[in-house]
Amino acid sequence: MKLPEIQIQILKEGAVIPEYKTQGAAGMDLSACLTENLILPHGEVVFVPTGLAMAIPEGYEGQIRPRSGFSTKNRILMPNSPGTIDSDYRGEILIPLLNLSGADFVLEPGTRVAQMVLHSVAQLPIQVVAELSATERGAGGFGSTGK
Repeated sequence: MKLPEIQIQILKEGAVIPEYKTQGAAGMDLSACLTENLILPHGEVVFVPTGLAMAIPEGYEGQIRPRSGFSTKNRILMPNSPGTIDSDYRGEILIPLLNLSGADFVLEPGTRVAQMVLHSVAQLPIQVVAELSATERGAGGFGSTGK
């Protein structure tokens, strides 16, 4: 069975084509497309360009997540994690980064700042009902299943 392909358009010089770094990697690394260092001010969100646009096949989404090493070592988070790239979006992929490091952070061109995991999605029909079916859990929310 042939898998669908992602079409990638290079929008800016210096853009890095995403790639799986190991055979078992779930995500493709996304890199900052910069012509010079970019300051991420402490406590602020900055949208980091990748220099890429993509055509993700219909029925899939690209989930944008932090890279664990970059995020935890530098205390740089993605405030919308995971972010979703829809199959009909054709603009540049931007990575929102929130600096919680306690100081300004210098981001260098080409730094791998996030990863994209592809996931299949379905648009299911919606049915409005007067009452939902009962379950053992019911309406128990946060922490209701124990420690």
